[in-house]
Amino acid sequence: MRKLIFVHGRSQQFKDARDLKDEWKQALQAGIAKAGASLAIPDEQILFPYYGDTLHHLSEGLPGAAPEVIIKGYGEPSSGEKQFISGVVAEVVEAFGISERDIRDATETPATIEKGVRNWPWVIAALRIIDKAPGISSYLLERITRDVYIYMHHPGIQTAIEAGIRKAFTSAEECVVVAHSLGSVVVYNMLKREAELQKRKIRALITLGSPLGVGPIAEGLRPVGRPHGVVDWFNAFDPRDVVALNPLDDNHFPTDPAIENFSDICNETTNHHGIEGYLENPIVARRIREALVE
Repeated sequence: MRKLIFVHGRSQQFKDARDLKDEWKQALQAGIAKAGASLAIPDEQILFPYYGDTLHHLSEGLPGAAPEVIIKGYGEPSSGEKQFISGVVAEVVEAFGISERDIRDATETPATIEKGVRNWPWVIAALRIIDKAPGISSYLLERITRDVYIYMHHPGIQTAIEAGIRKAFTSAEECVVVAHSLGSVVVYNMLKREAELQKRKIRALITLGSPLGVGPIAEGLRPVGRPHGVVDWFNAFDPRDVVALNPLDDNHFPTDPAIENFSDICNETTNHHGIEGYLENPIVARRIREALVE
């Protein structure tokens, strides 16, 4: 059996890494059972590099407002963060069909607000609308966007996070990588830069709820492509997941060979983004199982 590497997303600070690993493992086993199969995975075959506390500790020392502060209009993120967040919000507005009239109604000064992402009050108002939509959270959207921005634009944080995750990989041993949310950005970026040099052997890369296809994120990672040594890449997302707005296809994240996208999934967690809702899906679980043993 191949080694299985789980790479988590954001909001995992102050948690016990062992408990998180068990939660992922149990969710996967539930999904495998739903698929009508079984697989005993020895605990030593599962690696769970944990960087939740590292990300929280380092990112909290950076300038920029907390999500709820941004939504309420207090404080100012950096100009770079503004541009990055604005681009993501604009894609959400388009994807969920939010109208300009709704955005104007959500601002305190509708007579003066200008349309477009370059106008920060427009972004604040759009976040207010997003927060009211069923199953969509502006808090989640802003936090994941900010954490991705911090990871991508602050080399010290990027180095610290990758140093921990890198320990789970070896050059000689073939593995299966399951990466969720921000974790998919970290894994992709790391593998793109060093997989060939380190002779990584990735039998399958399974990305779940990935924001890689969101415009500003894909743009920041260009040129995009399949990392060396990745044999299969399977990307699963719930269309209602505000973090995973777009498939990883030719229009949003072109690679050769193309990534296999799976969107026929109903993630029943509160925000349609939780890892349990992805791993418990029988199609997702079956793909992970097959990659481990076939």
